[in-house]
Amino acid sequence: MRTNFDFAPFRRSTVGFDRLFELLENGSSMIPADNYPPFDIEHDGGDRYRITLPVAGFGQDEIDITAKQNLLVVSGKKSEEEERNYVHRGIAARSFERRFALGDFIQVRGAEMKDGLLSIELVREIPEEMKPRKIEIGGSTSQTLTDQRVGNDNSERQAA
Repeated sequence: MRTNFDFAPFRRSTVGFDRLFELLENGSSMIPADNYPPFDIEHDGGDRYRITLPVAGFGQDEIDITAKQNLLVVSGKKSEEEERNYVHRGIAARSFERRFALGDFIQVRGAEMKDGLLSIELVREIPEEMKPRKIEIGGSTSQTLTDQRVGNDNSERQAA
């Protein structure tokens, strides 16, 4: 679904949000048509997130989690097994790849597989230099020069 919304006024008054506007303008092209496997994203209200995917039938060695800059890729590939004669096969064993766009400063902290669910822990860690800080306002240079001139005039008067 392509949006016809014009982001030009916002682009003029912001700095460093180019990537955000590109995602908004081209968002539908980044969403794959395949919805397998489904997933949940939880947020604890603070700086922690958890992505949970059902991966029934996959072992830990058959799942690969890759974190790149602003992108998390979770893929699974079943290893070749001997030929079985199924009467009904309801457990999906097909390969998959899920991509998640990560916001700035989101780091992957770990992953755990339990009861057929893969949980990936994420946390937002803002570097110290990126956190807000108070900027002190110094005196003007003209005031400092005036104070120095007054001090010089007084010292000349005292010498005379």
